[in-house]
Amino acid sequence: MRVSRAQAEANRETVINVASRLFRERGFDGIGLKDLMKGAGLTQGGFYKQFESKDDLVALASRRAMESATRRWSSVAASSRDPLQGVIDLYLSAGHRGETGDGCPLVALGSDAARQSVDVRKPFQDGIKAHLQVLEELMPASGDDDDGSRKAMAMLALMVGAVTLSRILTDEKLADRLLEAAAAEAKRVAAMEPAE
Repeated sequence: MRVSRAQAEANRETVINVASRLFRERGFDGIGLKDLMKGAGLTQGGFYKQFESKDDLVALASRRAMESATRRWSSVAASSRDPLQGVIDLYLSAGHRGETGDGCPLVALGSDAARQSVDVRKPFQDGIKAHLQVLEELMPASGDDDDGSRKAMAMLALMVGAVTLSRILTDEKLADRLLEAAAAEAKRVAAMEPAE
């Protein structure tokens, strides 16, 4: 049975969205095409009509995940009285730690992405730049653009590392303490005087 062009495009978008979530839950190699397509409610046979390869889908799903994460940060910042604190509170929370399918793709897939092709790593690079831009815009003004950039880089590295470590831990109290310590340090980094 032939599907319309509109339905084929809707199916493609569904596969990208489902892959974005499933890759974050299971890793790029943790799910095969058959199960991925089943998760999207489609058969494996249609995969190659929509995508050149699994790498093509990985790159598209990674871009979707990174764009979603950046939009989430921007949305939280826009709706918070203290935008930077709102982003820190969202990201360095027990709730985010548990969001394996919808949480940060840098945490869920960072080490996987580092071993992938340039085409797969590019959406992550673009997403990192977008996250840095959001953080830089939220930093208290210091008059030194380079200082805001360094602070944003330090803060992103601290936050991604903290959530990654907290997901590894089986001791929930220690995981919570790690996130709390990182949140306090992120706030301190933002408030620090410019480096000389």
